[in-house]
Amino acid sequence: MADQEQLDTCCSSEVSSRKSHHSEQTKRNLVSRLNRIEGQIRGVKGLIEKDTYCDDVITQISAIQSALNGVGKMLLEGHLKSCVVERIQEGDQEVIDEFLVTIQRLMKK
Repeated sequence: MADQEQLDTCCSSEVSSRKSHHSEQTKRNLVSRLNRIEGQIRGVKGLIEKDTYCDDVITQISAIQSALNGVGKMLLEGHLKSCVVERIQEGDQEVIDEFLVTIQRLMKK
């Protein structure tokens, strides 16, 4: 993701109030990507309602999955570079196991 701006994120180490703090530019980028994905999903619904050839629908679904993976990768990168690093620096080693579980969840898809 060479063209992507540096994700400006930070997670509080308090479990009950953990939040991600993204820059406004990052939020706009993520929301824009998600809006496009939402439109693609509506498009697939329309294709199905119009009895479009299955292979064409599957191709669109594949594009949606790829787009969602891109959003996940952006969030994962920002999380690793800020939240995880910060918590390790604070001495919280449990974040490593949490991060590994997160990666496993993303890789299942």
